[in-house]
Amino acid sequence: MVAHTELPSQVPNEKILNKDQISKCSDAKNLGRPRRDFGDAAHLQNGAAVPVQDVEKVALTDGIKQKRKGVHHKEEECSLFVAFFTFVSYGVLLLVGYIKEFFSPPSTKEKNREDIEECPPFTNFTIYLSYGVLFLVGYIKEFFYPPSTKETNREGYVPLYIGFESFYTRNVYRRIQDCWNRAICSVPGAYIDLLERYSPDYGWTMKLTGKVLKCINVGSYNYLGFAENVGPCHDDAEKALKDYGISAGSPRLELGTSDVHRQLETLVSEFLGVEDAITFGMGYATNVLNLPSILGPGCLVFSDEFNHASLILGLRLSGATVKVFRHNDSDDLERKLREAIIHGHPRTRRPWKKAMIVVEGIYSMEGTICDLPNLIRIKKKYKTYLYVDEAHSIGALGPNGGGVVDYYGVDPKEVDIHMGTFTKSFGAAGGYIAGSKELINHLRVNSHAQMYAVSMSPPVVQQIITSMSTIMGKNGNDDGRRRIQQLSRNVKYFRQRLRQKGFIVYGHDDSPVVPMLLYLIPKISMFVRELTKRGVAGVGVGFPATRITGGRMRFCLSAAHTKEMLDKILEEVDEVGHMCCAHYSSIPKSAENIEW
Repeated sequence: MVAHTELPSQVPNEKILNKDQISKCSDAKNLGRPRRDFGDAAHLQNGAAVPVQDVEKVALTDGIKQKRKGVHHKEEECSLFVAFFTFVSYGVLLLVGYIKEFFSPPSTKEKNREDIEECPPFTNFTIYLSYGVLFLVGYIKEFFYPPSTKETNREGYVPLYIGFESFYTRNVYRRIQDCWNRAICSVPGAYIDLLERYSPDYGWTMKLTGKVLKCINVGSYNYLGFAENVGPCHDDAEKALKDYGISAGSPRLELGTSDVHRQLETLVSEFLGVEDAITFGMGYATNVLNLPSILGPGCLVFSDEFNHASLILGLRLSGATVKVFRHNDSDDLERKLREAIIHGHPRTRRPWKKAMIVVEGIYSMEGTICDLPNLIRIKKKYKTYLYVDEAHSIGALGPNGGGVVDYYGVDPKEVDIHMGTFTKSFGAAGGYIAGSKELINHLRVNSHAQMYAVSMSPPVVQQIITSMSTIMGKNGNDDGRRRIQQLSRNVKYFRQRLRQKGFIVYGHDDSPVVPMLLYLIPKISMFVRELTKRGVAGVGVGFPATRITGGRMRFCLSAAHTKEMLDKILEEVDEVGHMCCAHYSSIPKSAENIEW
């Protein structure tokens, strides 16, 4: 860490650098350079020659003023005139962007996925127009009622709130924030109980009505249906709570390791088919706190453009050089990787210490599955490492629930670093990293999550052990296999029926994450609210979580859903879609019956 030293405002300039030092610096700087003598007109100010004597007087006056002002200055609020032109500039940028993309539309299609439809041009225009109207209304409102952005007792500090982000939150997100962060009062299983809320002041505060809404849950990551408060997982977790307590109260490197933690890590390595594994209490921190232990300055990383925020933050903290390649495009990855290896480090031109490709198994906003066979081919060809985040694919993909590796039938040892979480398919919390014994032993000693974070709660550990044993068939029945097959049937049926009804659906046919494109913010909020009234709890996603032209509903399917539940969801989605004109697909509808 670089120390930053500030000089007090009372120190005169002569104490910092006297005239002799200035002369020496000038001589050193001009050494070997031809000296030019301009006489009394040695300086140019605003394009005109100014005599040296006048320049010295101006410099002396400026120096006195600077000494009087001091080092720190209080931040002034942006004037309304400047604010107006700020928002006008955003409007112009959006308009120019639309005009450019109207005549030269960018391709949003995935590689080898010609069935993915692009945003219609007129809809593209209305998206930019809607944002422009929102910004204009927000500016007019704040022109007459300007919000205070000053912070008390924070003179000299950098402002906590960035101008445009605060403006966007106040004037766009606040109006529809009732569609997110909704309170629940049940297990997030096939059904979920929502606490009904309303806002008496246009979104500034939310109040409960006291009414509970029972909805079909297509918003939670409960892929295999293990989010239950009855059954073997619940019973085993309750027993672990009585035997071990609710928390270990210590990091793993000190007193936080028990026999259930070792049992879980052995089971994870067996399930994935690798040598060893290490577990952590938080899935997000698994990426953030372990990538800096694996990478550092002088390392090269190639990251998919749609990688999760935890991967992005972990790579930033590592200090490695990160290059982004187009989503799921192995050709773009190979081209950039080849160029980076040829040119070496941009400053020293020396070879990189190590190179790594970082991808996800299933991308949670796009519903796409990574092109693992091609990634392995590139990794072998250029001698790089491969890091696969299987947070959404472990348990949900493959005939045995082994994730994207099992889905493609590749050798698990072809992937250098397996990462995943226990929050989606296992109904628990935490994450893991698996691979070779050398890798895991390195992380046991160097990972910040091992040193400073409290170890995973024993009841949570037991929940994972029981659910994973069920998937592997260790409990003597085929319940795990039945859940995997049920999820696969639900996914194929739901995706095909959505397309048949005329909606644009992204992602691969086997992905349990089903994004349905709505594009416009009003349609997203309307869909969430209307579906909730009809007993369906879904998730709306918009900018900045997606591209400005990528607003959508995201359905997360589960093995706990029955065909009757899916038909109910499809019926309500189709009805609300007709209400807000969301059937954007131009592909001819198929009349054939789709079997479950």
